[in-house]
Amino acid sequence: MFVVLLKFTADKARAGEFMDAHKDWIKHGFGDGVFLMAGSLQPQLGGAILAHNTSLPDLQARVAEDPFVAENIVSAHIHEITPARADERLDFLLA
Repeated sequence: MFVVLLKFTADKARAGEFMDAHKDWIKHGFGDGVFLMAGSLQPQLGGAILAHNTSLPDLQARVAEDPFVAENIVSAHIHEITPARADERLDFLLA
């Protein structure tokens, strides 16, 4: 399982230009069954994604395809988590 933090860079003002493409990229991640959750880092610091069913190299390649990453609007930080315990609603993460 992975946590992806997408933190705004000095080019944050350009986000509007690429928002539709970024949203399509997120939609694709959910459609592929890789993204579990996506949301905003507060206060307006960027975004965060929970990902699973992928390898680190594959996720790195996927994240590099995000238009926000490609255009240096955000910097991407990927953190791998090995789940050891979870609420029963999240048991699928322990498999």
